[in-house]
Amino acid sequence: IRYICDTYGLDALCNCKEQYGTDGYTLWGGYYGQGYYPSRENVFMPAQTGDTQLPVPLLRMLGSDPVYQYDFGLDADAGANPCQKVITLEPVYLHEGGGGDPRWVDWYLRENFSGECLSFGYAQAGQENSFGWPGMKDGLTYQFAQFARLQAEGKLTAEPLGDTGRWFKRTFDRTPASAITAHGAWDDPERHSVWYCSRFYRLNLYADHGSLRIRDLHLFDEHHPDPYEDTVCRGNTAAYETLPVVDGNRHSGSGILAGICPEETDGTPIGAQELCFTGEDTIAAVTAGRLCFTMSDDALTVTGEGEFVLKIRRGRTDDHMPETVSLEKRCQTMRYGGTEYALRLERGTFADADTIRSENGCVLFRFS
Repeated sequence: IRYICDTYGLDALCNCKEQYGTDGYTLWGGYYGQGYYPSRENVFMPAQTGDTQLPVPLLRMLGSDPVYQYDFGLDADAGANPCQKVITLEPVYLHEGGGGDPRWVDWYLRENFSGECLSFGYAQAGQENSFGWPGMKDGLTYQFAQFARLQAEGKLTAEPLGDTGRWFKRTFDRTPASAITAHGAWDDPERHSVWYCSRFYRLNLYADHGSLRIRDLHLFDEHHPDPYEDTVCRGNTAAYETLPVVDGNRHSGSGILAGICPEETDGTPIGAQELCFTGEDTIAAVTAGRLCFTMSDDALTVTGEGEFVLKIRRGRTDDHMPETVSLEKRCQTMRYGGTEYALRLERGTFADADTIRSENGCVLFRFS
């Protein structure tokens, strides 16, 4: 990609959706949707500075379900499915939701193009032709009719990828923060999900029948090396990853759903029945129960009346797990894939590597 950009120039790039082990390929921890300007050193990492930024947006494909796709096939006891299952806009998927089920398609288009996206809402539609026309025709023709209707109503624009890339470059000189929200799953109104992605990190806030956790937090570093820059991939699998803090899919197991879980100071879980989203420019605020989570380009602030604790819970530590290098009152340094990175606090303190205590009702993470 770097060579093509430098030699010929490009309008846009697209890359497969977020997946672990599907088709032998792992693309994990990156931008969950929409698009970003990649680093010249690793196309899977957003660039944080202009010095390393490739001048072409990379847009994620396939329209992932924002509630279920992330940990589809997860068993709380056994852990993640080693070959992740699929629930996306692709029209061949219809048995557990997906682009072949009109009920799921209607729900996905309503949630994805609700306007709760900060910079822009986006999805890539279509299907790999190797699946054959009989398997895709019903879902594809239904979807295209809906796109035409929604475009006529002024609710979305259907266009080729190159047009989207040219629009992106005219509109943004660096990666914009974006959000994907779902106020209820397609088949369960009591599951709520908010994804926030910026050039510094991605985060998923998840409410499930009253429980509440940060289900996923990965950090981005433009200098994290491409695993195949100087190494030939000789096997049948390949992996691109970012820098994990907590992973609700890969770190779950032994009966524990992994995440950063808010608790009262006596250990009682703090829950939420729904996630109330507001957004402006690069800032998204989500009210969840008695807490408010405010995501900005390089920071996360959690506030509430009275003190609280953020507890990092994991049931599995043998897969996609960072190593703790050092721990101080306001900084935990970790290492993954040869890169060191830090979870820094401007408000709040680490009681131990898995426990963060609020400070005057606030925890403020700085990710830059």
